[in-house]
Amino acid sequence: MLRATKDIMLPTTITGSLPRPSWYTENLGARTFLDAMVNNRFREQYVDTVSIYLHEQELAGLDIVTDGDAHFDSDVGGQSWTNYPPRHMGGFDKDPQPTPAGKGGLAFPPGHILHDYLEARVMPGINGPITRGDLQYAAMWKVAQRMTKKPVKFGTIGPELVAFAVQDRHYKNVKDRILAIADALNEELHSLADAGCPVIQFEEPQIHMLAARNIVDDVINPNFSVEVFNRTVKGLRAKTEVWCHTCWGNPSQQRMFKDVMSYKPALEALNKVDADVITFESVSAGGADLEAFGKMISSDKKVCIGVIDHHSLQVERPDEIADHIRRALKYIPAERLVLSSDCGMGREGMSRRHAYYKIVALVLGTNMVRKELGLPQADVLAADPRYSLVVSGA
Repeated sequence: MLRATKDIMLPTTITGSLPRPSWYTENLGARTFLDAMVNNRFREQYVDTVSIYLHEQELAGLDIVTDGDAHFDSDVGGQSWTNYPPRHMGGFDKDPQPTPAGKGGLAFPPGHILHDYLEARVMPGINGPITRGDLQYAAMWKVAQRMTKKPVKFGTIGPELVAFAVQDRHYKNVKDRILAIADALNEELHSLADAGCPVIQFEEPQIHMLAARNIVDDVINPNFSVEVFNRTVKGLRAKTEVWCHTCWGNPSQQRMFKDVMSYKPALEALNKVDADVITFESVSAGGADLEAFGKMISSDKKVCIGVIDHHSLQVERPDEIADHIRRALKYIPAERLVLSSDCGMGREGMSRRHAYYKIVALVLGTNMVRKELGLPQADVLAADPRYSLVVSGA
């Protein structure tokens, strides 16, 4: 059910996370969100942070906004993206321990910045049946949505990456573990949709990662990843707009692969996900897969491409962004194209100011193309020359 992107040509958004303000010193930890909101210090810092995130996205002129993943803790490499679910779902113990990490091609030895990220993978283990527990996504979304009239997109990590990151003393195999997390998340996401959330984003199905690494066995393979995605979002499209977010990773704003990766081996499988919108990392790859997106993603789905790079502190120029959009429009009709960031900008490595001006540039670049196509342009108060502190010359 298209809600947020319905009737909007070239809508703009960001993936989700944003850098934390320096004064946001409270952490949720293992507390439930509602319990933490009873504490006046946490509540004040959390609400003020979400308010600022929303205000800055509105100043930039985004069509679809996020709460910046403000419930995540301040941790190494943005680990909360992975460890928030096991710290709040049922079936996990209360004794977080370091987990096996750094296997195969993703191993980062001591001396590499991402070795800290691997050492920081301290997760609870599974000791009983997985349930939705106290994720409380609907409450988080409500806090944000009641502060803006723009649609607030809410995202969550999918079951696979959680299942791969934890020790398991309950389920017999990894498949059963993944499907149990999928069912629990589905229940939670239905509660979120029932609360009125207009966009729910499933983040990082492993379809493209497995295809790129050519990992195929009896359990871990792209087709099973499609099954996991569809099971996690089952029934949601009748209630809300469902997005499938894909990228190539960004802990501490770092690249996870030494080579630029292509989605082409995974597009046939990605086309089978039960989603309204599929997002792709694009600008960091120079738009190499734009033609393939247009040719292989079916017309019943919208294509969201990243036009700002979450790895780089260099703020893109609006004309660069406009050029990327024009290239995409050669293969993807304007009514099916959505513009975003390649991935989140809140995984420890970027300042608030960098993220803000990247978002401003995203909308300014999109406006350039909208003007060429005769489409309505977004108001970008952040770029209004009337409010510049620089005095104009005579």
